[in-house]
Amino acid sequence: MAKKVNNLLLIILAILLPPVAVYLKDGIKTHFWINIILCIFFYVPGIIHALWLVLK
Repeated sequence: MAKKVNNLLLIILAILLPPVAVYLKDGIKTHFWINIILCIFFYVPGIIHALWLVLK
């Protein structure tokens, strides 16, 4: 049950604050920086990238 709640919170964060969700899932690695760049230039691709990473 805790795993499902954790994933639900990460999905909500991926929609509202994509870089935070990527950071919590993967740490400060390549995906985090890619997501920051996507969110700065285009917010929707940042959300899609964060959701992809959280659900993968």
